[in-house]
Amino acid sequence: MRLSFERFDLQLRHVFRIARGASTVDPVVIVRLEHDGVVGLGEAAPSRRYGESIDTVGKFLKAIDASRFEDPFQVESILSSVDAMAPGNRAAKASVDIALHDWVGKRLGVPLYRLWGLDARKTPITSFTIGIDTPEVVERKVREAEEYSILKVKLGGENDEEMMKVIRRATKKALRVDANEGWKTRETAVEKIKWLEQEGVEFVEQPMPASDLAGTAWVRERVNLPLIADENCLRLADIPPLRGAFDGINIKLMKCTGVREAVAMIQTARACGLKAMAGCMIETSVGISAAAQFSPMLDYADLDGNLLISNDPFEGVLVQGGRLVLPDRPGLGVRPRSSSD
Repeated sequence: MRLSFERFDLQLRHVFRIARGASTVDPVVIVRLEHDGVVGLGEAAPSRRYGESIDTVGKFLKAIDASRFEDPFQVESILSSVDAMAPGNRAAKASVDIALHDWVGKRLGVPLYRLWGLDARKTPITSFTIGIDTPEVVERKVREAEEYSILKVKLGGENDEEMMKVIRRATKKALRVDANEGWKTRETAVEKIKWLEQEGVEFVEQPMPASDLAGTAWVRERVNLPLIADENCLRLADIPPLRGAFDGINIKLMKCTGVREAVAMIQTARACGLKAMAGCMIETSVGISAAAQFSPMLDYADLDGNLLISNDPFEGVLVQGGRLVLPDRPGLGVRPRSSSD
């Protein structure tokens, strides 16, 4: 097996602002895994929140001696070996996982969802994210998201009420809220969530800092809206302790090391009585299409990272009427975007 990778800078359509900061360009790493004339594509979208950067991804990938893996079908042993190389580095590990699964699907000539026995007609509706911004920009973003029936609103800043007022003036659509750990005290979180109960919000994601799980459990006892864990849920082992504090988990390939662990997390969440959602970072269609392949297993989806950029070099999963549409092509179903697109 041969592994190669390169940096690619994603240009955002708008400034993307959440409670922790803002960006206009998000760099990712595109991975290519080649064996027997077949190339599998992968992607790493590192996050400073989880201790990764383009540099750490590159360092980790350079340390992988892919030539020692003779059979790409040995997915379990290969990915276990890669995972054991160093702690953390979850986005870097995810890029190898995604590329390996793409290779397997391409080599067998089937989309991953068929390999797993999933029905492509049962994909969920994805939400579309509205980042924190000025009233004028927020209103414009809502108008641009006309085709999406569910909006995910980023709160946790200083203008929560203003954001919601502008959005509710522009639309009556179903809303989901992500505070990105922005509400720092239990009392503030309860007050905000009770207010959001009156605003037609479906659920609230990560209301408080991940370091205060007991505080989130305290909040959960006092509110009616479901709470979804994001920063509190990175990998499989994080799930059981969340019972009693959250009602569901947000699985991201870049947090959990890839598709292999994501599928196990869905099954574990079910066993723990929790809902399963898939989210994303700002990514190309490579990363988004990888998560979309197992989306028929999910309760919720927030797979819009590729829709927030203007220079996606690939095409894969589509969104029609707000619903994810899986490509009927082998592996991830991703291919380079033609220059005329």
